[in-house]
Amino acid sequence: MELDIRHLRVICAIADAGSVTKAATSLGLSQPSLTGQLQRIETLLGGKLFLRGPDGTVPTDLGTFVISRARAVLPAIDQLQADAIRRAGAQQDLRLLRYGAAPGPLMVGLLGRLRELLPEAEVTLRTETSSPTLVDLVASGRLELAAMLEYPDHEVPPRQEVERRIVATEPSFALLSSSHPLAARPELSLADLAQESWVIPPPGDRFREYFAIACQQAGFRPKVSHETEASGARDLMMAGQAVAIGQATFRETPGVVVRPLLDVPMRVRHVLAWNRNGSLTRLADQLLAAARAAYQEAVDRSPDYQRWLAEHGPLPPV
Repeated sequence: MELDIRHLRVICAIADAGSVTKAATSLGLSQPSLTGQLQRIETLLGGKLFLRGPDGTVPTDLGTFVISRARAVLPAIDQLQADAIRRAGAQQDLRLLRYGAAPGPLMVGLLGRLRELLPEAEVTLRTETSSPTLVDLVASGRLELAAMLEYPDHEVPPRQEVERRIVATEPSFALLSSSHPLAARPELSLADLAQESWVIPPPGDRFREYFAIACQQAGFRPKVSHETEASGARDLMMAGQAVAIGQATFRETPGVVVRPLLDVPMRVRHVLAWNRNGSLTRLADQLLAAARAAYQEAVDRSPDYQRWLAEHGPLPPV
């Protein structure tokens, strides 16, 4: 294994956060995964980079040296990448649009509109639940566009190269089996689900932390029994093995009901992101309009959300 840019970003993230746990959250990784990466980097560099103490993680002498060099190198690498992307965009029309999206109303809904907007471009889709990964792919030029999810006060750290626009903000609803005793209620409180087994997405963004805080504020600690992608979560809910938090625009599925949560304890933002130095910058307004049209189409297919909107009105897009 050779030292690469990702290793330098990991080292700086740990130094900035002051702990491996906080750095793991900002990077969208699990704490054991980041600890393993750090150990491999330290083996590669020949010594400990950080020491753990009561006040967090402190750089060693070697760590201080490496961090200072990394902070000098990374801006130059980022600028080189940005200049190359800008130069390539100026020299040729957009022929390939690599689009990454989290599961939700924009994943497929925006895909067709992108093909209409750019009929000469080949549009490809990559499904990715991790918002930090999507931001990194856009920043590095490996994706032209991303549609991702963010949670209030738990956003992905900003990147200078990445432009982000909010498409919509919606409440989070409860998802549960249609045979569940609570399915008969028109709406639920988060506390009503305190004794349930939960299914949540795999680590990848800050949903887990956001969810835990919301449950704590509702007076309980959730029993997370399952971690799986959307299709696996749907099967667990249909079988009555778990409940989940989902988007208000969740597409109706036989065997699963969507119930609003009282007082909106959680909400989610749908965000569009592209590289500021890429070819899509000139189409920013059209991209945002297309994304909002795709989102509205999903709202129109969601009778539970429409009823909620009729009573409460849309959430502000912040």
